[in-house]
Amino acid sequence: MSRRWAALAPSHTVPVTSWRSPSRWRTTPKTFALLVAGLWLFGTGEALLVSAGLGNGPWTVLAQGLTTRLPISIGLATFTISVIVLLLWIPLREKPGLGTIMNAIVIATALQVMLLVLPSPDGTGIGMLILRLAMVLAGIALIGLGSGIYLTTGLGPGPRDGWMTGVHQRTGWPVSAVRLGIEAVVLVIGWILGGTVGIGTVLFALLVGPAVGYGLRLTASADRGRTGDSTAVSDVHPELEA
Repeated sequence: MSRRWAALAPSHTVPVTSWRSPSRWRTTPKTFALLVAGLWLFGTGEALLVSAGLGNGPWTVLAQGLTTRLPISIGLATFTISVIVLLLWIPLREKPGLGTIMNAIVIATALQVMLLVLPSPDGTGIGMLILRLAMVLAGIALIGLGSGIYLTTGLGPGPRDGWMTGVHQRTGWPVSAVRLGIEAVVLVIGWILGGTVGIGTVLFALLVGPAVGYGLRLTASADRGRTGDSTAVSDVHPELEA
């Protein structure tokens, strides 16, 4: 029974796949394509949460809040936040990778583009609420799958996650406490600025960790099916890089 559960449980490590890059800056066309695909799925998931209108993840709440105060789109706000966070890496002496740069560019672009394509449910009633909740859950699932794909490329963490792990390494504070503190502050600032906080935000907080874990497991299983082997070794919890 324990073996069956282990096979169904989300991954708690980042698996070493056949396409994993040995360097944060050198890559193959296949690995780069998977990186972009994973990040695009991530951005699409964020767009689904925004379209649902029931609340977003902390960083998107902040980006959405900025759009209510500044004449910029949510995609540009997301990119700007990523650039600012990357500047905060400098005193922490963190080193970015190709994945770090592409994370800032692709997720912001996907979020903006997909918002133009996705429907924005409007109206009241139980049916509309169910549709919006379904969009939230689908968005979280896509964020998990996208994370599972792009994390296995080995091309570096996203701007926000590198900042969190950098603070942890410099201060010795627990990573979970650093993440919680940063995201709580970001969420409150975004909410004050006018970003949407609601049941979608709660569902995101509860489900994004398991979603990333299952995304990593699915990605590893797909690679194992093609190569016959995939080893999971990492000292970074998947939730830190999603």
